[in-house]
Amino acid sequence: MITVLHLASGNAHKLAEFRALASAGESGDQRMTIVRAKEMPPVEEDTGTFAGNARKKALALQTMLGPEAWVLADDSGLLVDALKGGPGVESAYFAGPQGDPAANLRKLHDVMRGVPEANRGARFYCLLLLRGPGGREEIFEGECAGRLASAPAGGGGFGYDPMFIPEGFSCTYAELGEAEKNRLSHRARAWQKLDRWNRTAESV
Repeated sequence: MITVLHLASGNAHKLAEFRALASAGESGDQRMTIVRAKEMPPVEEDTGTFAGNARKKALALQTMLGPEAWVLADDSGLLVDALKGGPGVESAYFAGPQGDPAANLRKLHDVMRGVPEANRGARFYCLLLLRGPGGREEIFEGECAGRLASAPAGGGGFGYDPMFIPEGFSCTYAELGEAEKNRLSHRARAWQKLDRWNRTAESV
């Protein structure tokens, strides 16, 4: 069983979310300590796929830490029906190479302005790539379907959360409490698969 997992990300919001997920496992006990990389090597996310980008990030951090380290890389995005699945794998850079979350949100709001409710379907997708000793890799996927709000709402979450309304709800990710978001989010669903694997995996 993996007990220490190094997160291949410098994103403080993701770190907090993963730590909350690790503390809210199905059995109620924290099975893994999530360690933030003290220094994340620069990685150009240019593969055009979620798996390719996650693999580059995981490999970069494992190379720095050593081959025996267990590393977790996340690549996720928002897929909008009206944008033919965009911004998708380019979600972090929707408004330009600077990777500005606020600018990305503004651009999404602008391009969706006037799009009717029936065409505002969207889903969040998450791919977690776990890399361990000997180059072992495991991939876990999760998604959450929903629709886009007509305007950003809510002060919680990060990224596109203020625009995304999950299926079965009338409020955005950013308006949900942390516990509720961590129950149904795309990242939570991918994490639950990883957690179940970790509890049953052999030779780890």
